[in-house]
Amino acid sequence: MLHHVEIYVRDLERSVGFWTPFMQLLGYQDERWSGGMNYVQEGQAYLCFLPAPREHLTAGYHRKRVGLNHLAFAGASRAHVDEIAGWVEANGFTTLYADAYPCAGGPSHYALYCEDPDRIKVEVVAPGEA
Repeated sequence: MLHHVEIYVRDLERSVGFWTPFMQLLGYQDERWSGGMNYVQEGQAYLCFLPAPREHLTAGYHRKRVGLNHLAFAGASRAHVDEIAGWVEANGFTTLYADAYPCAGGPSHYALYCEDPDRIKVEVVAPGEA
């Protein structure tokens, strides 16, 4: 069972500005601590965001390099996915494959794809979809 995922970010406060409301829409609680921010949901693995060490900031992140491609979350319903998509758009974050929303993953895959401030790809999938 997965316990937690730790992700380095360029600017913690900027990332928290995306991740806190995004994770709240998914039912997670935020827990600030001296080194970063955790997003927890009882009985589930949690996400931990930390500021990247200064000496590693120049490398940057890209989902097509070796490492994390994206994080996918389960939405409660298609309406829930639409609600989160509306929040992403209303707050000026990047929606990926917007021209094919909500079926960019295929005709039976109802999902939102977007990016956080560090361009980490995030997906929210409606239930009943693979």
